[in-house]
Amino acid sequence: MNKRLIVILSAIFLALAVIIGLSLNKSRTVSSLKQAVSSSANAVVAQAKDLEAKGNLLEARVAYLKLINEYSSSAEVMNWQKKVEELNIKLLFSPTLTPKSALYEIKPGDTLIKIAKEFKTTVDLIKKSNNLQDDRIVPNRKIKVTTANFNIFVDKSQNTLILKSDDEILKTYIVSTGANNSTPVGTFKIVNKLPNPTWFKAGAVVPANSPDNALGTRWMGFDIAGYGIHGTLDPQLLGKQVTQGCVRLANPEVEELYSIVPVGTSVTIVD
Repeated sequence: MNKRLIVILSAIFLALAVIIGLSLNKSRTVSSLKQAVSSSANAVVAQAKDLEAKGNLLEARVAYLKLINEYSSSAEVMNWQKKVEELNIKLLFSPTLTPKSALYEIKPGDTLIKIAKEFKTTVDLIKKSNNLQDDRIVPNRKIKVTTANFNIFVDKSQNTLILKSDDEILKTYIVSTGANNSTPVGTFKIVNKLPNPTWFKAGAVVPANSPDNALGTRWMGFDIAGYGIHGTLDPQLLGKQVTQGCVRLANPEVEELYSIVPVGTSVTIVD
């Protein structure tokens, strides 16, 4: 019996040794694969940073999109997505031609307002993407004009505003929306835009330069009276439902958005 017991125990220990050995080999294999993936991803990140530093913004964007697609389980995916969005805005504001832009030759009698209307873009965006310091333009000069069809999507439950070109996400902004679900739901259009707006508060007129002006530095009004997108006095409240129904952004971000989207831009708001 003792010999039989010894044989059985020996077999059990041998089986355990084999299982442990296989587990260790599997663990080493998984670890090696993770290291290889990490090393490969790091190489692409380094390439993307180098391309951006050299001003090759389109190529840098492609590299970050490759990272997102090929290493979707990485903890860095959100950071890579932020880089893509950052590059999207840099490309809009740079002379670099993209698939959603065109090279336009200025004609005698042209003005920036006329060109912006023709291409359904903004004067600000034309100026930024061509490094123009003022509204003066010269016939026969070629300038970049954006041909993208912008639209805006606001999610009240997440307090986010997404700037899109057709179905492509260009940038996500953190916003404040209405307290007590007061921000209207539906699809609206931007019908007016005002820089440094005066706030017509009930019983008072608050000038643009007043520290009490709750509209911040920009206003983009909807085709529903009293509602729109504007800046804020309280950036610390972004991400919360605290407004009287409008959508608030940080002033630098509302200025950025204001320069990109023209009057007529569609705004969809959901709960």
